Amino acid sequence: MRIGRNITLTTAPDRVAVEVAAAIRGGLDSVWTNQMPGSWDPLALLAAAGRVGPGLELGTAIVPTYPRHPVVAATEALTIAAASGAPFTLGLGPSHAWSVTDQLGLPYAAPAAHSREYLEIVGGLLRGEHVRHQGRFFTVDTALDVPVAPVSLLLSALGPRMLEVARDLTDGTIAVWVRPDLVGEVLRPALRDDQRVVVQVLAAVTTDPDGLRERIARDFVAVESMPAYRAVLDRAGLQGPADTLVVGSEEDLAREFARFADAGTTDLLISPLEEPQRVLDVARAVTA
Repeated sequence: MRIGRNITLTTAPDRVAVEVAAAIRGGLDSVWTNQMPGSWDPLALLAAAGRVGPGLELGTAIVPTYPRHPVVAATEALTIAAASGAPFTLGLGPSHAWSVTDQLGLPYAAPAAHSREYLEIVGGLLRGEHVRHQGRFFTVDTALDVPVAPVSLLLSALGPRMLEVARDLTDGTIAVWVRPDLVGEVLRPALRDDQRVVVQVLAAVTTDPDGLRERIARDFVAVESMPAYRAVLDRAGLQGPADTLVVGSEEDLAREFARFADAGTTDLLISPLEEPQRVLDVARAVTA
């Protein structure tokens, strides 16, 4: 299992290069960011890392699809890969109706079908193909006149239809607010053996795990009512996102990280809430 850090909760444009350099020094495998409503653009943030080189993967987990045309997404991904010199993974997902429709005024129609068309276009462009596509959501007839760079595709997928799209058209899935049992029982069996299961976790070394769970329950209470997340939480018998935290002593964290690895997680993306260096050191020790 590879260990990465998600820097969304802690960074701004002038901090990205610092975080990336720290990840390289710390022996991490990857650095990721994602789109938070009303916050920084994840692709532009990663571009701020500058020249990284091949030793560290950069990735998004995730970029919402509905506000961004697939040709634009592919162009930006290839640009970042070429500029950084690093392996780049474009994590995509449909996001949620409250964000796409309520905040942006865009139709949130048939997210699985929309994701399939989107990925067919993006995937072809990333492979250097001239894409000719006429579908329900997009009409595209174009190629990108830029060098093809190594870019992987991942899809945020939790339900059966989205997992089918991920299996057919990507290198794997990205999941958040999940426990190891769901990885092993739902996500891993739905994908091919050679595909990635990338899991984001919020983690902390703390002597007050209950207090931290209470804070996260308050801060992320909206997650409980989002249909995609509500369905996966219910399937796992969890009340809310706080039940997915990895918190406690170093021994507690090590046991839980090992469970994710045993369940088939290929990449664990950690957002440290407290004691970040200790959290990441524990994760690296588990996979050493």
